[in-house]
Amino acid sequence: MVSEKIANEAMQIILHAGDARAHCTKAIKAIEKADFDMAKEEMELANQDIIKAHKVQTSAIQGEARGEEGEYSILFVHAQDTLMTVYSEMNIAKRLIRIFDAYEQRIAKLEQALIVEKEEH
Repeated sequence: MVSEKIANEAMQIILHAGDARAHCTKAIKAIEKADFDMAKEEMELANQDIIKAHKVQTSAIQGEARGEEGEYSILFVHAQDTLMTVYSEMNIAKRLIRIFDAYEQRIAKLEQALIVEKEEH
């Protein structure tokens, strides 16, 4: 049976990583609407949550490295898998924000150039 400490740490990681995932999903939905400010805000919130999850994981790993007794836990492994998956999702979302924001800016410049060209004729 997994100790209460390990189970609690695992659940904290899962909770915070899940909250980060929810913010990441909101950011992606904001990208779909070309609302890059909202996407960036959601990613900042996701980052705050992922940091909380990472701190719990780091503390557990450091404890074991200091010689505190550790134990294998599928729940803790699942928590780490969740954390790493959400990290990957966040990295992709951050890149999507940069890519689509750059496209929007390029399109806006082209549209503005067309407006100026029409006004000149």
